[in-house]
Amino acid sequence: MDRNHENGTEGTDGTATGDREGLARRFEVDRGHLRAVAYRMLGSLSEAEDAVQEAWFKLNRSDVGAVENLSGWLTTVVGRVCLDMLRSRGSRREDPLEYYVPDPVVRVAGPTDPEHAAEVTESVGLALLVVLETLGPAERLAFVLHDMFAVSFDEIARIVDRTPAATRQLASRARRRVQDAAPATGPDARRQREIADAFLAASHGGDFEGLLAVLDPDVVLRADGGRTLAAVSQVVRGAEAVIAQALTYAKFRTASLPVEVNGAPAYLSVRDGRPGALMAFTIVGDRIVALQILADPERLATLPLTEEELARATY
Repeated sequence: MDRNHENGTEGTDGTATGDREGLARRFEVDRGHLRAVAYRMLGSLSEAEDAVQEAWFKLNRSDVGAVENLSGWLTTVVGRVCLDMLRSRGSRREDPLEYYVPDPVVRVAGPTDPEHAAEVTESVGLALLVVLETLGPAERLAFVLHDMFAVSFDEIARIVDRTPAATRQLASRARRRVQDAAPATGPDARRQREIADAFLAASHGGDFEGLLAVLDPDVVLRADGGRTLAAVSQVVRGAEAVIAQALTYAKFRTASLPVEVNGAPAYLSVRDGRPGALMAFTIVGDRIVALQILADPERLATLPLTEEELARATY
């Protein structure tokens, strides 16, 4: 064992590696970053937390006294844990991927503070997460770690047990698929909210032309009802088909709460004080190009919203 580590002195990155309390504090500094890595890898908030916790266990079992960059070491540990989780998930997944809506990061819409502004800047949209779900585990790891978090191909290669050149090819293939499928950057937040508001008003009012004005001709609606409401799960393509769906459900109008999902405008329908369905918008230009609807009661029940926040829903 390294003598500095054994004596509880500082490691090469300035961390008191022999001090469990100091190491715990150091880990907390990186927790948000590690959670962001795991969320992009897994698209699941609960699994992301599990991956981060596993990284903590790994840190406690390891001698990191000679580690020069503890943040980088932890990032690769989380990447390896997520890769194993993705491979395990692929062998046991039962729900159709076509209908799957990744776990949303939900915030009640309101004044934007500097901390929230930073969160939005660093957020990843549901539409991109849907595309990431179509990648193979190794492709997803290479793309997420390199393109989103600037991890070198040499480091990633050691995780996926390939050469750096082969790892570069993994990321390149993933990047092409993401660029082909993921939407471009939308307008500013205020304009996006105006377009989402216009959709909701036109939907509630049965306004076909109003809906047509805000929907991209090739808009895709993805609804995920989970195991409980499997019959609700579907993918609807094209503006007219989406409008038909919107007008059909308009008669079941419920109270709506404006929220943000992964930094983008969304609405949460509220029934009897409980979340009924979450609709998130992906907007490019002045048109809605994707609608992600989470209607899974099990996952909706886990949304971090208070009774007071849900009571703000209006018709």
